Amino acid sequence: MRKIKYIVLHCSATKEGVPFGIEDIGRWHRQRGFRKVGYHYVILLDGTIRKGRDIAQVGAHVQGSNANSIGICYIGGLDADGKPKDTRTEEQKASLFFLLQQLREQYPDAMICGHRDFSPDLNGDGIIEPWEWMKACPCFDAIDEYQSL
Repeated sequence: MRKIKYIVLHCSATKEGVPFGIEDIGRWHRQRGFRKVGYHYVILLDGTIRKGRDIAQVGAHVQGSNANSIGICYIGGLDADGKPKDTRTEEQKASLFFLLQQLREQYPDAMICGHRDFSPDLNGDGIIEPWEWMKACPCFDAIDEYQSL
């Protein structure tokens, strides 16, 4: 069994309201050289939770921390102009909360965070600040939003 230290939230970096599925993400990931979809879960616009990689398998979603993390991706993350935005639907928010509650029961010590929280601390002050983010993903502050779970 893998030791899970992180539950990492992602967005698909697709425009708000445009329906993509786990099959699309799997295709994009295979085009990048992955064997299959790199996330363990994908949350569709209607809140449907689709399983990707088996949770026992190492994901391909956050370089350097895949071995000890679970990856969850929601469809969206960009506004109509292609700029980062929290585009989660109410259904996605509810499903994400439900899924995180379930995972928290299995992995009570795992930190819930966003992909952007794995950016390097460029100024060495111990805080990953917005100007240091390599990506905006998941386009909201996952640490703050889910700190009570």
